[in-house]
Amino acid sequence: MAIVEIKNLDFAYGGEAVLEDVNLNVRQKDFIAVIGPNGGGKTTLLKLMLGLLAPTKGMIRVDGKSPQEASPCIGYVPQNVHSNHSFPITAIDVVLMGKLAPKKRWSRRSAANRREAMAALERMEMEAHADKKIGMLSGGQRQRVFIARALVAQPKLLLLDEPTASIDTKGQADFFRLLRELNQDMTVLVVSHDLLVISRYVKSVACVNKKLHYHDQAEITGEMLETMYPCTVEEVCPVELVA
Repeated sequence: MAIVEIKNLDFAYGGEAVLEDVNLNVRQKDFIAVIGPNGGGKTTLLKLMLGLLAPTKGMIRVDGKSPQEASPCIGYVPQNVHSNHSFPITAIDVVLMGKLAPKKRWSRRSAANRREAMAALERMEMEAHADKKIGMLSGGQRQRVFIARALVAQPKLLLLDEPTASIDTKGQADFFRLLRELNQDMTVLVVSHDLLVISRYVKSVACVNKKLHYHDQAEITGEMLETMYPCTVEEVCPVELVA
């Protein structure tokens, strides 16, 4: 059974097409890299899966439900989680946000919730930093905290939007190895421009530029990506090159 099913999906902002006739079945425990040019619709696709946007046309199901109904089983790490460094909040406070009930503005922080938050931080090897202010952490450490926030809800699907933007090259390799470990327990879908790094870890690739082209490849090398996508990620991925 697919964890995500998308059929004949269109989406437009103010009448301008962003995604057209998108079809995608994401199998459970897949690890997908979503690539494509800026403005091609990658982030919009994630927001549709999250139920933050509604398709103009077509259907999307996550775990057999609407995205809104499936939200408890989706973990999400958005772009720019490194912003607002000066906000006085600790790492464990950030993770505890993942325990808030979707329809409640406030939730008591029980001892059980704190134990689950600490377990999520430990899984990310960040338990020693639980009481540090988020602004004191490096970019890579902050990303681990925000993944812990997503994991504390025990998701089946983990969505990440440009998660390595603030991480150096060595840190990126460590980060993707971490995602590969998480992939043993859940489906992972990551939007990324770091093609040469991520290609060593993912199981499949989706190129998004209004339309979506999915490539079910168990091993993706830099050479293979150059063959499939001679354009850079800043350029258009031509439809005629897709088999």
